[in-house]
Amino acid sequence: MRNVETFRDLQRDATEWRRHLHENPELDFRVDNTARFVAEKLASFGIDHIQTGIAETGIVAVIQGEAGEGPTIGLRADMDALPILEASNKPWSSKIAGKMHACGHDGHTAMLLGAAKYLANTRQFKGSVALIFQPAEEIELPSGGLKMVEAGIMERFNISRVFGMHNSPGLDVGKFAICDGPMMASQDDFNIVVKGKGGHAAAPHRTVDPVVIAAQIILGLQTLVSRSTDPTEALVISVTKLKAANANNIIPDQVEMGGTVRTLVPRLRDFAERQILASSSGIARGFGADVEFKYVRSVPVTSNHTEETNLAIDVARRFVGSASVNDKARAGMGAEDFAYMLQARPGAMIYVGNGSTAGLHHPAYDFNDDALPYGIGYWVNLVEVVQCI
Repeated sequence: MRNVETFRDLQRDATEWRRHLHENPELDFRVDNTARFVAEKLASFGIDHIQTGIAETGIVAVIQGEAGEGPTIGLRADMDALPILEASNKPWSSKIAGKMHACGHDGHTAMLLGAAKYLANTRQFKGSVALIFQPAEEIELPSGGLKMVEAGIMERFNISRVFGMHNSPGLDVGKFAICDGPMMASQDDFNIVVKGKGGHAAAPHRTVDPVVIAAQIILGLQTLVSRSTDPTEALVISVTKLKAANANNIIPDQVEMGGTVRTLVPRLRDFAERQILASSSGIARGFGADVEFKYVRSVPVTSNHTEETNLAIDVARRFVGSASVNDKARAGMGAEDFAYMLQARPGAMIYVGNGSTAGLHHPAYDFNDDALPYGIGYWVNLVEVVQCI
């Protein structure tokens, strides 16, 4: 097992790559320059098998080990940024107004590049490692993870297991966190159009006011969590959008509202879809209105597989020590489209500490470059352990 000092020499290069990516963020599937940068780096490491243009801008690069025949393990990093105006005030801040790497995908890409450089040089493992650089993690259907799976990467590259890693603000640098089973929530979206009868705000008795009805629906949806589900099972229903009239003296004909559903229990997605419609339509009809309803299944639950989780825990413990690995991390309600890869193949997602930085998706967030050798080292050790079993 190689310790973190082995990877200190790679930190300088990885920091340079990470900051270059941070200065030049790209969104969704339009990560052409990022993908070109990644492909050029991979080729410079002496990696011959590089497939670009998967799911538009995704990349899979394969490194063949020299310790004998064996299966192929997949390692995944995401490349896209977010439509946020950066406020980190770092010298390497985004050069593109309204776009920034606010989730650390620049760091994820740099860590996997660092591991690629090391593994391509040493090749002390059996079988192969497939390096997956994915676009469009931050968008909803169809996300980059889903499209890469649908493009057949697991079959095309004979990937038998797949692993992911995400930085975690608030977790000390040099520490890891993981849990068996559900680790991140599913994400679904809903939209409701409340259809009433508009009119003058001075004469509400002549209208069927969809604004008041929408307010009742919002309050009613809260009871689906507080009174209709087991309190030990996580479900979050959040109304996040509300569009009514464009003037203060108008009661509109309709109100558009929307939101998101998060859960760690897959069957609660069916419950939420069914009951949001029943609740909203029941309330609306009670006031003489009606609703149009749309529910979109987006990202499924990110659920780690037991055997691969135990492998990840063992590698992390041997790398940084048992005291620095929380193997019973609390599941979060954020969503992650690595879930699609975990549905296609057994594997596990792990968190790597980012220190006391701003939170993910915050304008002041920045990936902590001190975490780079830990992420690189985890990837390398994982490959050398798993691919020698």
